[in-house]
Amino acid sequence: MANLRHLFRKAYSLQPPLSRQKVQFFSSAPSQTSEKNVPYQQTLKGSSPPGKGPSQPLPSSADVVVIGGGSMGCQTIYHLAKIGVANLVLLERDRLTSGTTWHTAGLLWQLRPSDVEVELLAHTRDVVSRDLEQETGLHTGWIQNGGLFIASNKQRLDEYKRLMSLGKVYGIESYVLSPGETKSLYPLMNVDDLYGTLYVPKDGTMDPAGTCTSLARAATARGALIIENCPVTGIEVKTDDLGIQRVAAVVTSHGTIQTPCVVNCAGVWAQALGKMAGVNVPLVAMHHAYVVTERIEGIQNMPNVRDHDASVYLRLQGDALSVGGYESNPIFWEEVSDHFAFGLFDLDWDVFTQHIEGAVNRVPVLERTGIKSTVCGPGMMLGGGCGKELAHWIVHGRPEKDMYGYDIRRFPHSLTRNHRWLRERSHESYAKNYSVVFPYDEPLAGRNMRKDPLHEELLQQGCIFQERHGWERPGWFNPRGMAQVLDYDYYGAYDHQPHEKYTYGQLLSDEYTFDFPPHHKVIRNECLTCRNAVAVFNMSYFGKFYLVGPEAGKAADWLFTADVSKPPGMTVYTCMLNEHGGVESDLTVSPIVPGSSDSALAPAFKGDGYYLAIGGAIAQQNWSHIIKTLQDKKFQCQLIDQSEELGMISIQGPSSRTVLQEVLDSDLSNEAFPFSTHKLVKAAGCMVRAMRLSFVGEMGWELHVPRKHCVRVYRAIMNAGAMYGITNAGYRAIDSLSIEKGYRHWHADLRPDDTPLEAGLAFTCKLKTDIPFLGREAIEAQKTAGIFRRLVCFTVDERVPMFGLEAIWRNGKVIGHVRRADFGYAVNKTIVYGYIRDPEGGPVTTEFVKMGDYSLERMGVSYPAKAHMKSPFDPENKRVRGIY
Repeated sequence: MANLRHLFRKAYSLQPPLSRQKVQFFSSAPSQTSEKNVPYQQTLKGSSPPGKGPSQPLPSSADVVVIGGGSMGCQTIYHLAKIGVANLVLLERDRLTSGTTWHTAGLLWQLRPSDVEVELLAHTRDVVSRDLEQETGLHTGWIQNGGLFIASNKQRLDEYKRLMSLGKVYGIESYVLSPGETKSLYPLMNVDDLYGTLYVPKDGTMDPAGTCTSLARAATARGALIIENCPVTGIEVKTDDLGIQRVAAVVTSHGTIQTPCVVNCAGVWAQALGKMAGVNVPLVAMHHAYVVTERIEGIQNMPNVRDHDASVYLRLQGDALSVGGYESNPIFWEEVSDHFAFGLFDLDWDVFTQHIEGAVNRVPVLERTGIKSTVCGPGMMLGGGCGKELAHWIVHGRPEKDMYGYDIRRFPHSLTRNHRWLRERSHESYAKNYSVVFPYDEPLAGRNMRKDPLHEELLQQGCIFQERHGWERPGWFNPRGMAQVLDYDYYGAYDHQPHEKYTYGQLLSDEYTFDFPPHHKVIRNECLTCRNAVAVFNMSYFGKFYLVGPEAGKAADWLFTADVSKPPGMTVYTCMLNEHGGVESDLTVSPIVPGSSDSALAPAFKGDGYYLAIGGAIAQQNWSHIIKTLQDKKFQCQLIDQSEELGMISIQGPSSRTVLQEVLDSDLSNEAFPFSTHKLVKAAGCMVRAMRLSFVGEMGWELHVPRKHCVRVYRAIMNAGAMYGITNAGYRAIDSLSIEKGYRHWHADLRPDDTPLEAGLAFTCKLKTDIPFLGREAIEAQKTAGIFRRLVCFTVDERVPMFGLEAIWRNGKVIGHVRRADFGYAVNKTIVYGYIRDPEGGPVTTEFVKMGDYSLERMGVSYPAKAHMKSPFDPENKRVRGIY
């Protein structure tokens, strides 16, 4: 048996360079083979003869049909059955685990740079390591041998220290080890180049066949029906009386099942299944590989290893190791076969060889170790532990946790239908899977998909753009000049030439730190110019919707927590909730009158009308939420999207009125144009909708401008403001300014599992009226029962950066973690917001907040903190009203 390095060298030398192979563009196509071996004693491959009919007779109907018998499908039907759904069916075209699950490495790492993922993985671990065996008597194959993350540089170790602090919030035992301590734990490891490691003793591995078999056994014991060898050939969709398309049936090779609910758990085949129902599922399949070594003396009972900087993982496999990783040039599975089940691909050594140097460097004994088998199969970038949330979503209308990051409704259809965007973003997600998650990183893939009318104008002025769901929005302004986002270079893979002297990429790299970023002073200047003079923010990426029609008033009463039954000309800040009282959005709603001629700025309509301005990153998700609510309640009204046709320019600061008075043809005094009002006016001779609002805590106006007039209006503002020191500012400044003022950011300190009462937004709820609204019953029940978690603002006197996920301590006990953090330049302090709980289980009252002694733990170090009941900047709200 050849040793690992020799075999790789030999295989590599025999392979022609990838550029000389006759392959499809961006891919190679090794043949499928059934002769490769997975490192598990038992699989479900071959447990029933191919071509056999369905394993169970098909029912004529079902309440829910889950399609796909892999890990996700088995998790989902298990949790649906556990919730109590009775008429359940799972359809698997072959055998359980076929496709992608059967060959997975089965690693479970509890700590991730996401609180939601930590919670999901904790649940998965409980189910696999404890619940299933208690319920079924079957062993899932769970092995708790621990996990070890390797840090080869300071930034990586800083990230691990952040994870350790977050782990304390969830009771996850973890330790940052020195190189010497790591060597004692793992004697076969080379630690000469280490900064340290993160050790999590209760990480482990699970066996895919054992886990799925146990999940299926537990589900069938509760009445679920699992049918194997039953391919799905179609999904019937019917149009109801209101013109809404709804699922009606699942068509298989062996019959049809009538059902109102289909759950797509088809993995690699999810895209094809989605198309049967007219849904674009943004997934791309790739080859993922690992090799299994021969026996290694002394490896028994060692923890699993992730060497992120070498992009390698080492999974304990009895007395051997499975060695795999994530490469920068993964092979796309170009034509997904409907008949692929328990097959494996030939390993492409040209692609895989890059992992071996890192593996041998980390565990040198591998250089003398033979390869027992190779495993190369299809895979995708997916999160784990979602089955319970998916089941809750189906039964109760939404998941228990914040699953926004897993919800395909967040993507505009223009992206999910775009092949270039889908391919580029999938590649970058795979290639950067082991990269450090820095707070100010931005994707390089799938850029320049949606540009607002001021994009080129601001690019010439040094705008450094951020990307949010296809939109390019201003992040900050580089005083040294232009930094254009170039076409994606695939990090030099697939014969692409990597960009040289890529200014935008270098600016991102400069900010790869957990210290204050190098452009800290640039952001400071933008913020303080806004506070002391005037700044212009291009917010054109915002979603801009009109809700109009005969029953638009009824719809608005039901959708929005605030009372929006105001006269035209008023603007109301409000939330939208789900049935459980969680915040689906915060937005502004402005009652309007019909336009004399239909236009993007003033649409013509009959009945009531409202103009909705919503953060661009959540606009598509909000659109889906509103449309579903209108359909459910059968309101006679329509939602119109004018996001692309209108720009949005926000002018903020003490000098904003003086500047705008030279541009607008309207009196901007407090008496003529008070806060929270809007009107149609002319700006530089162009009709615009001006709104007196602020998202930064200053006197200011938003101008909603027809696309063709945006540049003209913007230039007029900049010319008028030149003598007052006007500056461009971006969303990095907005983040800082808004946290100083205590304004909420959706999906940071507001999420679908947070309520307005918890978030300090009770003032947005019309509870003093008798007007019903979506989520009202849940809010009233919470108000009666008491608030058991509360969003609290903290400041830190010591000059130290924070970015979120830091642990919050009160009187020596951990009570929560930071959701959002930034530096406040006007108050000259770090400001954070986080939800806290009483560790004794009591309600979190204002008295509870005031009486605590607080500290924030950042990377294992505690910093004294002060809790605030009001925002630390302008708590009396004078500045937005023009009182300076």
